[in-house]
Amino acid sequence: MKTDMELQQDVLEEIAWDPILHSSAINVRVRNGVVTLTGDVPDYGRKLAAERAVKRVKDVRAVVIELEIMLPHGKIQLDDAIEDAALNALRWNSFVPEDSVQLKVENGWVTLEGEVEWQFQRESAAAAVEGLMGVKGVSNHMKIKPCISSVVVKEGIMKALARSAGIEANTIDVSAVGGNIVLRGRVRSWGERNEVEKAVWATPGVVEVRDELSIAP
Repeated sequence: MKTDMELQQDVLEEIAWDPILHSSAINVRVRNGVVTLTGDVPDYGRKLAAERAVKRVKDVRAVVIELEIMLPHGKIQLDDAIEDAALNALRWNSFVPEDSVQLKVENGWVTLEGEVEWQFQRESAAAAVEGLMGVKGVSNHMKIKPCISSVVVKEGIMKALARSAGIEANTIDVSAVGGNIVLRGRVRSWGERNEVEKAVWATPGVVEVRDELSIAP
């Protein structure tokens, strides 16, 4: 296991290495493997990118995000303008089915609602609006239509986990009730945990995932 100082240095280097973040004013504190980010970023997309960067670093146990979104000097973005930009972004995204998303904007916070057939469509809708100027956060309440039995869903998940070179499938327990999935067991890193979630969400019929996996390097 790395010391907190070693982990802090690795996180700082990962942030500096990321082309989206290299010029951001982000401070890093580490205590007992828990990383806390403070400082300012110009948009919500970079806030998410900072979190993802930390989770790529080996031996990170948890992440606390205390970053503030500060628009460039003199810039003000009203909710109406954000809503118009978000609707256009969704309209031009080929992965998001037309008329499948309803959104509202309140104080810069975007809420997405609606129903789609696949998780990648749900993720694409959020990704389309996350980087827009003035967005302070995104609540994705979109739902996925259930369509397959629990047995078929679980079988598909287990096969997907076993195929992945980056996942130790034998340390993971999967339970399924309809399309609602619960993951238990252990993984070696945040990266592996993320790979497990991606594999599960890519399985047809999955509508919800509760991740109870523990990280044990």
